[in-house]
Amino acid sequence: MRVLPVGDEALLVELSSGDEAQALHAELLRRRASGELAAREVVPAARTVLLDGVADPARLAARIAGWAIPPVATRAEKPVEIPVRYDGPDLPEVAAAWGVSRQEAARIHAAAEFRVAFCGFAPGFGYLTGLPDRYHVPRRATPRTAVPAGSVALAGPYTGVYPRSSPGGWQLIGTTDAVLWDHARVPAALLTPGVSVRFVPVGS
Repeated sequence: MRVLPVGDEALLVELSSGDEAQALHAELLRRRASGELAAREVVPAARTVLLDGVADPARLAARIAGWAIPPVATRAEKPVEIPVRYDGPDLPEVAAAWGVSRQEAARIHAAAEFRVAFCGFAPGFGYLTGLPDRYHVPRRATPRTAVPAGSVALAGPYTGVYPRSSPGGWQLIGTTDAVLWDHARVPAALLTPGVSVRFVPVGS
């Protein structure tokens, strides 16, 4: 763990893995909720956590460095369920990389228990972890200029759902009608850091 000052009121904590970043994020939220920590924003990323709005960054940095961070606990609430049609154009290539049929690739993906590690790229886009290492796939060699909204995709250790049409290089394995970002909803994002997610297969 490395804790770095960012300006006058922020800290960036660098971790060695995504699991450590998720664990620290959960611990920071717990301490903020209990009143032990004062920070305006706690923002996780792949291997970092940013704390903004900190009154005494140097003092907090020393405290964080001495913490014993427990692993992320399983959340008790019901996971967010996202209906998905496993009809993506890259599903055959992903299945071949996994050494299984397309139907089995869909079953493997739907059987996984995902968690939102962090958000970014576009409003409502969550980076979901949960697939075992042997099912990680690289990004496409040539990105698409336009990926349709609702595309369920894989890249490296992550699964994601495109909330709107945009360029992208992830492997497209399915589609969903779920609304990932809605200004009229509170919160606007369907997926937020720490939330559990399950993909539920539906007919084409």
